[in-house]
Amino acid sequence: MTNQIAIEVRSILSAIAIGLTFYAYIPYLKGIRGGKVQPHVFSWVIWGATTCIVFFAQLVGNGGIGTLPIAISGITTFLVALYAYQKRGEIKITKVDWFFFLLALSSLPLWFYFSNPLAAVIILSIADSLGFIPTIRKGYVLPHSEPLGFYMIFLFRNTLAIFALAEWNLTTTLFPGTAGIACLVFVLVVKFRQNNI
Repeated sequence: MTNQIAIEVRSILSAIAIGLTFYAYIPYLKGIRGGKVQPHVFSWVIWGATTCIVFFAQLVGNGGIGTLPIAISGITTFLVALYAYQKRGEIKITKVDWFFFLLALSSLPLWFYFSNPLAAVIILSIADSLGFIPTIRKGYVLPHSEPLGFYMIFLFRNTLAIFALAEWNLTTTLFPGTAGIACLVFVLVVKFRQNNI
């Protein structure tokens, strides 16, 4: 379905979503540097891979200007993973973590085999959501190790990115939608845990 929102408005929404990406990441990176935030490194590697691949799928799905926040987020996500690794963030990698990573990478051959980016986006959305499990597990055990505002900003950012897309279809909206829901679930789980310890 073609987005009826004017290109100028979609451009502004996309710019705000990109600004929110940087707004969220700068304090997050400072938190890593100061040792207050200890992200699960492999979750961030999985998210970087899935986000970058989804960006290309969204381009093929005619996402237009609304794909830019996803592109910026993918690149920045890899930078967070690298920085977290250098600062000795949580680096315990389980067999399940490897499964999620390989699942994310399996989306590429599926995309080429089916000649349809939606197949890749479905796999990537599943992999990204499942890749959240190590972070949810860590957030449950260490509920003060992640800033909840960061994830709320990304929930809002993903909503803006969806409204900025040129076309709304499963290929363009599934990934930012499921990523937003995953952020909301994480916040609710961690908030529940913080209130009950």
